[in-house]
Amino acid sequence: MDIARSHNTVLQAALWMIGAIGAFTSMAVAGRAVSDELDTFEIMLYRSLTGIVIVVVIAHLAGTLHQTRTSRLGLHSLRNLCHFTGQNLWFYAITMIPLAQVFALEFTTPIWVILLSPLILGERITRIGLISALIGFAGILIVARPDPANLSPGLIAAAACAIFFALTAIFTRKLTRTESITTILFYLTVMQALFGLVAAGFDGDIALPSRTHIPWVIAIGIAGLVAHFCLTKALSIAPASVVMPIDFVRLPTIAVVGMLLYDEPLELIVFVGAALIFAGNYLNISQARKTAPN
Repeated sequence: MDIARSHNTVLQAALWMIGAIGAFTSMAVAGRAVSDELDTFEIMLYRSLTGIVIVVVIAHLAGTLHQTRTSRLGLHSLRNLCHFTGQNLWFYAITMIPLAQVFALEFTTPIWVILLSPLILGERITRIGLISALIGFAGILIVARPDPANLSPGLIAAAACAIFFALTAIFTRKLTRTESITTILFYLTVMQALFGLVAAGFDGDIALPSRTHIPWVIAIGIAGLVAHFCLTKALSIAPASVVMPIDFVRLPTIAVVGMLLYDEPLELIVFVGAALIFAGNYLNISQARKTAPN
């Protein structure tokens, strides 16, 4: 019975992760589709406006809209500024370098969480955590190949977005101690819409999406929320040590999409570096699971 229940749990987590992988991939494709017409600030503005509608409607139907509070607006602002910055860098990177490179460098987010948590949350970095970070950093060097011939703004943006996503995760961890998911998602979409409006309108010219691009803009907003919802559901069903290997399927998936849609080469060295990044992350997760109280 226990074995059957365990298999059922893994299957459910895998199905949610298939949804997350599909949503992340769709967001990358849609982001590229509108990049010829909208800059990253405008993409974030319209993505957030779409998100506001979705979050408010779903929260209203679920009866959780009343949970929205204003007690921690400062931390919400800091968290969402980090996410806004990271997401803008991500949208920029997917238009500049192969999608597989962007996703591989994005996988370094947990490594940065290990390194930054002691500074922000006061958590102690363990020996295994340090080893994991070093392994992951070796993977970064392999993927990015930082020399004057290969270093580009796109690579720098992809690497930097992982740092800001890590800061987002850390501040989210602090918020979840007191705030509901509805509150976090509500302020995520509202604040990022305001950030996007200010940044996109700074030059006095906010481009409107054309009729052919409106479906892509809506797809970005839906895909972003669906991806994070599916990932959260998977983690609520199964431990990270089960979910993370499934999430790693994102890399070959986006590599194939990049090859088929954009003629991007399948580079073995990117997969080697990504495997090291994954190994560093998985080592830390496995150790955390062993030391966690039963």
